[in-house]
Amino acid sequence: MPVVNKERHRTGRIGWLRAAVLGANDGILSTSSLVLGVAAAHGTHGNVLVAGVAGLVAGTMSMAAGEYVSVHSQADTEQADLKRERAELKMDHAGEHKELMAIYVTRGLDPALAKQVAEQLMAHDALGAHARDELGISETLRARPVQAAFASAASFAVGAAMPLLVTAMVPMASLTPLVSGTSLVFLTLLGGLAARAGGAGVVSGAIRVAFWGALAMATTAGVGALFATANT
Repeated sequence: MPVVNKERHRTGRIGWLRAAVLGANDGILSTSSLVLGVAAAHGTHGNVLVAGVAGLVAGTMSMAAGEYVSVHSQADTEQADLKRERAELKMDHAGEHKELMAIYVTRGLDPALAKQVAEQLMAHDALGAHARDELGISETLRARPVQAAFASAASFAVGAAMPLLVTAMVPMASLTPLVSGTSLVFLTLLGGLAARAGGAGVVSGAIRVAFWGALAMATTAGVGALFATANT
């Protein structure tokens, strides 16, 4: 059997990359927005720090739980589909062979070749062939709840720690411009790195993340300022 060099493709990163980028982006954005909102409402430096720490802890747990539940639901659906496909293979093996053959014909194979390919693949791993080509379930893209939850929680905590560290270090008078400025830098770098890891345009990815980040922080700060005005 010839030795085949296994290529590495970016699709193998989809699961953990999506969760990690989403977590880090949310960590930076939600914590910096929370800090800016409390600061705009004329909160003390201590109030701002407490709000930021609470946001970090709550956000980390929320990301972990939400990602786990979401991805686990996807995994449950995959398992249910595989169970059904396994039963269909036992009840109507010939019909499943014709179904797989028809899939290959629609993808461009000659019927005779499609029949041969379906026979060989089903002889090797019938369930695997149907999972991949009929259901679209592959090992690379399979749902992994624990991995996704850990990646989201860890990246959220790291992201949230960045604006929180700036908040702890700077005086209240310069908190708003420094937190917003550094957070935008963090978001821009994150967007660029995520785009590069995914093979997309670095500049467009960075600009997209920075734009929505600036909009979110400005909106939250505006709400905080409105509350401060209403309470005076």
